[in-house]
Amino acid sequence: MAYTKLIYHIVCRASHDSNPIIETHERDLYMFVLGYCRNHDYKLYRIGGMPDHLHILIGLPPTIAISDFVHNLKISMSNFMRSHAANFPDFKGWERGYCALSYSSSEKDKIAEYIKKQKEHHKSTSTRSEIINILDNNHVEYDE
Repeated sequence: MAYTKLIYHIVCRASHDSNPIIETHERDLYMFVLGYCRNHDYKLYRIGGMPDHLHILIGLPPTIAISDFVHNLKISMSNFMRSHAANFPDFKGWERGYCALSYSSSEKDKIAEYIKKQKEHHKSTSTRSEIINILDNNHVEYDE
């Protein structure tokens, strides 16, 4: 038997520099993601974000590749948002790329708190600066 605890912090951006996640309807999207995770036996620890991007802190089993999870979640969120177009009128899709970082159980609460405070955090930081800072702090190479 394998014993694992795989915790990921995932950031997904909306495409075309759009802001489709309207604050009055973000909870609908978050509840959809929670249901999606429950239906697949994934552990959603925290979700949050801004009008142009989402942060997800999730526990995944070792049987699913992170790329498959993100791909399938983006498809499901896209279908949900398109089927509720009145609530997400500016939604044009998700960017192809994403950021996914792994964390230990001891860091989970710190990352969850960071996600919880996204609106406060973005009063002084742009999405671009935030993503670059996350990548730099985790020593991830990237192409601007």
